[in-house]
Amino acid sequence: MALEDMRSTALNHLANAPGALSDPQGTARAVCAALQAAPHDLDVRLGAYRFYFYTHDYAAAVPQAEAILAMAAQRLNIPADWRAVRPDDAAFSAAELAPGLYLQALIALAFCHMRLGDFETGQPYLDKVFELDPTDRFAAMRLVHAARATEDDDED
Repeated sequence: MALEDMRSTALNHLANAPGALSDPQGTARAVCAALQAAPHDLDVRLGAYRFYFYTHDYAAAVPQAEAILAMAAQRLNIPADWRAVRPDDAAFSAAELAPGLYLQALIALAFCHMRLGDFETGQPYLDKVFELDPTDRFAAMRLVHAARATEDDDED
């Protein structure tokens, strides 16, 4: 099957999903079918991430965010390993789609890991966001405060 046909099939699955609130199992099946049809399509991965995020299935959202991060890195022609990316590798503080998507994927990974209670894994993603974009245009600092508040609540 041609890539465009795979994409069309996948997007059709997502478009015909019954709705996460009204039928989460039906929507989950549609998301899985879309991922199976076009696993390398950014829009499909974004749709899957959003579904898992909004249904609070953070463990399932993590691989979607990882795939989005990898796709954004490829578009930016920067290292595949996010730990090796440097601020001058792309215009991370500019209002451009691919650098913004990259930063948002890092934030998504931090958030999901922290919501799963794994602050040790989540924090380095946030550190990288602040390194790449010290202007904090996506307000990742709010996540740090929320995560620390959650962590403090757990200690009480």
